[in-house]
Amino acid sequence: MLDRAGHVAEASGENVFVVNRETLWTAPTSSSILAGITRDTVIRIARDLGIQVIERTFTRDELYCAQEVFMTGTAAELTPVREVDDRRIGTGEPGPMTLRLQQTFFETVKGGKALYPEWLTYV
Repeated sequence: MLDRAGHVAEASGENVFVVNRETLWTAPTSSSILAGITRDTVIRIARDLGIQVIERTFTRDELYCAQEVFMTGTAAELTPVREVDDRRIGTGEPGPMTLRLQQTFFETVKGGKALYPEWLTYV
């Protein structure tokens, strides 16, 4: 979905992330997007892993040319994107940054890594 200026905003229920030259981009919250909890979680994990995160607007062309794209959301959690508008993203497979963030995210929310104990409530 695009915002009024034609920039990539978000998917129907997910925030969009782009990997470009070892940097992670996502639209800023001032850009008509939902300030998602999963989005914030992934941004924090990425920064803690030493990944540069830039909140900026980007065009559909930049999305098409990205090395990796993934979405985050309550239902999607962290889901790699293989193609957009019938255009393959990168190699068409989940990329290394996406896989690293996905693995850390799942280990964290399932309690396997005690990186963020304040996020967990054990039952």
